[in-house]
Amino acid sequence: MNSIAGDVRLKLEQLVDHYVTAGSKTPEVIATVENELTDMRRAYSEDPDPADAPGEIDEPANDWPEAT
Repeated sequence: MNSIAGDVRLKLEQLVDHYVTAGSKTPEVIATVENELTDMRRAYSEDPDPADAPGEIDEPANDWPEAT
């Protein structure tokens, strides 16, 4: 296992342990992690760097009532 894989594995084990000790069931926690990773993978494939998206507004909108 390379160093990144080992570190990720340790963090995943700690994450699962955190929720299991709080009362969740291990298979439920693992399924939730898998679902979230699937969503993250999909979002990344659609836009690997959302901060670089053209047309993004860099400052907050001033259309709220107290702005005028």
